[in-house]
Amino acid sequence: MIVVAVPDERTRQALEPAPEGVRVVVWDLYHPPAGAELDEVNVVLVPHYQLDRKPFEQFRHMPALRMIQLPSAGFDHLLRYLPEGVALCNGRGIHSEETAELAVGLLLASCRGIGESAVHTATDHLWAPRLRSSVFRSRVLVVGFGSVGVEIARRLQAFGAHVEAVARHPREQDGVTVHDMDALPRLLPEVDTVVLIVPLDASTRHLVDAQFLSRMKDGALLVNVARGPVVDTEALRAELNSGRLRAALDVTDPEPLPPEHPLWDAPNLIITPHEGGNTTATFVKTVELMREQLRRLSTGESAMNRVI
Repeated sequence: MIVVAVPDERTRQALEPAPEGVRVVVWDLYHPPAGAELDEVNVVLVPHYQLDRKPFEQFRHMPALRMIQLPSAGFDHLLRYLPEGVALCNGRGIHSEETAELAVGLLLASCRGIGESAVHTATDHLWAPRLRSSVFRSRVLVVGFGSVGVEIARRLQAFGAHVEAVARHPREQDGVTVHDMDALPRLLPEVDTVVLIVPLDASTRHLVDAQFLSRMKDGALLVNVARGPVVDTEALRAELNSGRLRAALDVTDPEPLPPEHPLWDAPNLIITPHEGGNTTATFVKTVELMREQLRRLSTGESAMNRVI
């Protein structure tokens, strides 16, 4: 019998009936599992937005643990807690459409002044129209071209933008020219918007540093829906304070951003609180992925989205 722990009763019920040989129990990481002993659990689905990392330390003391399933595409935050020999699978595909929606929403809000107008509405009662930039016929560079990057490009193409991308492997995909990362210095001065959707690792930490930002054209927009540390916060703040660049961030470094942090007061900036995948679609997509994982577990097939 394969024992799979999920965070709540709603998820457990959505996965019933489980395949033969699989038993689904509820474990929120804080209380004992309902329906099994901790040392019986073979697979764990980590709760969404599990910002408290301390419960992950339990994974090292679970002798039957074989696999951890994350609901997020990012997995760097769990690596230090992963026991040797335990498979780690990420949530690639769960948040692709949702994160793409937010990326394009942030881009539109910045280009069309929606954030500024919202402030005028709420605080100033000020009618202040001015010339805004258009996404139509603008040039957008998507940095990272996995499942989310593809969805971002599709949506921007529908707005009439010219989209190119950079990734580890150059190719033509879905009508987009994907360059290798070495093309960044050449491409940055040519585009109006840069959208970040790379995983966080040693090669992408502070990828967007002072030199990267200096290559972006005056008035260009940086959209980050990747991870906060992909961007050097102080370098970005310097560019925003100078008035040369604009930014729209769903992720920050540090995160959560403390109320007293000076980034809040930078001009030409929109911040959302890391909610790219926090929508009504998340539960449905997570259940779909877990149903497939349970089917594979029951038949002895390899798990999807294995990263370790």
